[in-house]
Amino acid sequence: MLKQFLPDEHVKSILEISPEQLKSRGIKGIITDLDNTLVEWDRPNATPALIKWFEELKKQNILVTIVSNNNKERVGAFADPLDIPFIFQARKPLAKAFKKAITQMGIKKEEAVVIGDQLLTDVLGGNRSGFYTILVVPVAQTDGFFTKFNRFAERRILNWFRKKGMVSWED
Repeated sequence: MLKQFLPDEHVKSILEISPEQLKSRGIKGIITDLDNTLVEWDRPNATPALIKWFEELKKQNILVTIVSNNNKERVGAFADPLDIPFIFQARKPLAKAFKKAITQMGIKKEEAVVIGDQLLTDVLGGNRSGFYTILVVPVAQTDGFFTKFNRFAERRILNWFRKKGMVSWED
């Protein structure tokens, strides 16, 4: 059961994920979380480095859909200026939003990756739906109210994985 929380890959920043490597693995689309994955949960816009990363994805013909549990105003304010499709109030880890994202992108599950900063929403939801999952270190060290609870549970799960030798990275 706990293996559902184990990501396929772990990186310190979304910017470490190479569009060229994704392309070479047959990836045609990214389903990404927004808050504390792309930018801090309280930052309204993309950073210049993130904008450049999105441009590199576009050059490689890799589609992006933001899937967030946040509200329409927050997600739309971030995604609309970048012309990136989004799904808000996604209710992750439920599968519906993940399936909707690949349908909108017109790709197969095997051609997509799920990227996020939380085990209990992004990784669990992606794994349960059969996607390749990439966990990123949260951009900010602060969180909203509900995320604080998730972080507590995540630390316990990650500590269990470490004791079993299943993860080698540090928080």
